[in-house]
Amino acid sequence: MALIKNNSPVLFFYSNSKKWLAKISKKESFHTHIGVIKHSDAIGKEYGSRLITNKDKYVYLLEPTMYDYVMKIQHGTQIVYPKDIGYIIARCGIGSGQKILEIGTGSGSLTSFVAGVVKPRGHVYTFDVDENFMKIAAKNIEKAGMTKYVTQHNLDLKTAKKMPLKDMDVAFVDLGDPWVVVPQVRKMLKGSGCVFAICPTMNQLEKLTMALVENEFTDIESTEHILRTIEAREGKTRHSFQGIGHTTYLCFARKAFFGRNPKKSSVKSKTDLNDVEKPAAKTDTTATKTSKKTSTKRVKTKVQKLS
Repeated sequence: MALIKNNSPVLFFYSNSKKWLAKISKKESFHTHIGVIKHSDAIGKEYGSRLITNKDKYVYLLEPTMYDYVMKIQHGTQIVYPKDIGYIIARCGIGSGQKILEIGTGSGSLTSFVAGVVKPRGHVYTFDVDENFMKIAAKNIEKAGMTKYVTQHNLDLKTAKKMPLKDMDVAFVDLGDPWVVVPQVRKMLKGSGCVFAICPTMNQLEKLTMALVENEFTDIESTEHILRTIEAREGKTRHSFQGIGHTTYLCFARKAFFGRNPKKSSVKSKTDLNDVEKPAAKTDTTATKTSKKTSTKRVKTKVQKLS
């Protein structure tokens, strides 16, 4: 039996649209449209119990899940929603012990969720350039209890000369121009490693796909995920008037080796041919013809020697 204590996280649940996430503190209370909710009244109760407010309304005391943390985090930037995160985790086959690269921490929603999956042996290495957003993300990651499994870096990988990581299992890219960092991502991924990019527009998908092909990625897939909730009630079940529609496009790919052979050139041949004396400048027709014949013979001689 899990009992609520001081400092325990609790989701005070009244309805799908009215719920509050808090850490229990004996002296804390908050006022809502359904009455006053005192933290001290929750201490000692089992998760799943309910409290009655001074307005005779009740709230359930639920143990927060990672979904609750993500939906309640402070938004410094647009977050990646659970409906997209779920597919990302499933498509990449993310599991405990994996090493995850993230370029573009944002508000830390994807960071926190994935850290919760790869812990305790795995780790998320996330990179961003905006210190203000990084501070917001750090607070959100801490609230979710994932600080131990996340390392934040203030580094612009677009301009970095040396890549700080290697043999990553999965990479996430949440930038306005994700195609720019595809070469860097490739260097840090292991063979067959997965990459997922968050793309708000289709134009971004086009440019990204071209970059993925150019950098030898395969199994490229672009998707959009729409979530529609159902109001299930006796005798009047219907689609909900509220829901999360389009949030972003997702692009998935895997690192491969196309077997491209670089064009082979004979250094010796180039050097020898460059050593050939150039024809003399034009003086008269006879001199020009003589010069051309001489040059031709010399070139032939050099080529024959090389062969």
